[in-house]
Amino acid sequence: MAILKKASISIVYRLKLETETVSFGEIATSIGQAGGDIVGIDIISTGKTSTIRDITVNVGDQADSELIAARLKKLDGVSIIHISDRTFLVHLGGKIEIQPKVPIKTRDDLSRVYTPGVAQVCTAIAEEPSKAYTLTIKRNTVAVVSDGTAVLGLGDIGPSAAMPVMEGKAMLFKQMAGVDAFPICLDTKDPDEIVRIVKAMAPAFGGINLEDISSPRCFEIEERLKQELDIPVFHDDQHGTAVVMLAGLFNSLRLTGKKLEDIKIIVNGIGAAGIACTKILLAAGARNVVGVDRAGAIHRGENYDNPQWTRYAEFTNPDNLSGPLSEVIAGADVFIGVSAPGILKVDDVRRMAADPIVFAMANPVPEIDPDLAAPHVRVIATGRSDHPNQINNVLCFPGIFRGALDCRAKEVNEAMKLAAARAIASVVTDDELSETYIIPSVFNQNVVRKVRDAVIQAAIETGVARKDPGEIKAEV
Repeated sequence: MAILKKASISIVYRLKLETETVSFGEIATSIGQAGGDIVGIDIISTGKTSTIRDITVNVGDQADSELIAARLKKLDGVSIIHISDRTFLVHLGGKIEIQPKVPIKTRDDLSRVYTPGVAQVCTAIAEEPSKAYTLTIKRNTVAVVSDGTAVLGLGDIGPSAAMPVMEGKAMLFKQMAGVDAFPICLDTKDPDEIVRIVKAMAPAFGGINLEDISSPRCFEIEERLKQELDIPVFHDDQHGTAVVMLAGLFNSLRLTGKKLEDIKIIVNGIGAAGIACTKILLAAGARNVVGVDRAGAIHRGENYDNPQWTRYAEFTNPDNLSGPLSEVIAGADVFIGVSAPGILKVDDVRRMAADPIVFAMANPVPEIDPDLAAPHVRVIATGRSDHPNQINNVLCFPGIFRGALDCRAKEVNEAMKLAAARAIASVVTDDELSETYIIPSVFNQNVVRKVRDAVIQAAIETGVARKDPGEIKAEV
């Protein structure tokens, strides 16, 4: 059975080497035998009998790092000064900061940005609240809000432990789309309390990005905030995944020549992301979507403990199929996995229709090993960066919020999400499209621009844009 590549972490070993006792070749051999890959060597200082070097090593996991350290300690003439994980070094003191846009060097400067001059601006906003968009950070600011209950694959690790993820999200907002985002992690799991807090702080923000909130609470929280706020509210774990998945599927269908309305689609994992994926597929024109979870195919006539599944059965599975994944996948054209490692077997893939498309998006270990699936599918996509066709939310949320902010949209509706998916797909040209390139790179600079423009157009057409971007630029 093929083994998925390990996610690599980078470790820096600062070593003092007695040059007459040990050679660098011995050190390199020890590191290699322990599973390390040397990617950098820096000389920190050199003396007559010793040298201090930083050795940067890529390892598969923390156990490999500890094994390397143990081997190095056994070498005569080697002293370990300290060991640093480069990922931890990046996080020292946090990953983001706030910088003023104008310098404060004189008393006159101070009087304009603060008292007494700022009072005039406060009065102007009090008299006309919409001026907050032109006279404060609201026009370009998103709150990234989490309660830390569903962080990555780590689960409920709490608000403090969730902060590094939310900081990273804020970095991506800024680098990809120029959006100022603030990480806000709440020390409560109560949906009523979360809704109350977000509503209370909403005046400072132009949009709310909900992140890593566990299901089913995330549905209620998002829905209530969408109803009670007049700014975009977007749960990225649901809708970001769905938008990028659909973009990849559009291009996969271009390869196979199949039409969305004609195919059978299995969505495995009917939680937040699975439900969002299903809804956007149906909105895009799919007619035969079958949801599968631990209870098998979600079908009508079953009394589910999960009310979301009962509602889900009402608008999916037109043939009312029942049974496990291995049965209902027969004849399916597409498998969308947002579930758990190893759920999909090679025999299951063999039972699919000709030119099967498999999106195994469980992360970090997908529903099926891509190397095992590859001989039996037309297209394979995962959530991993070390395989082709990564379904990554970074392709979605920066452009969606850039567009929503630029036209001052009241919400992010289904039309805007569909427009974003089509825009992402369109970045891959006919000449570029292949089985291993159905989705653009997250670093492709055309993505945000195209998504932004498409989202604005959809917002205008659906009546949720409060301003044309041209009008906003003309505002004083």
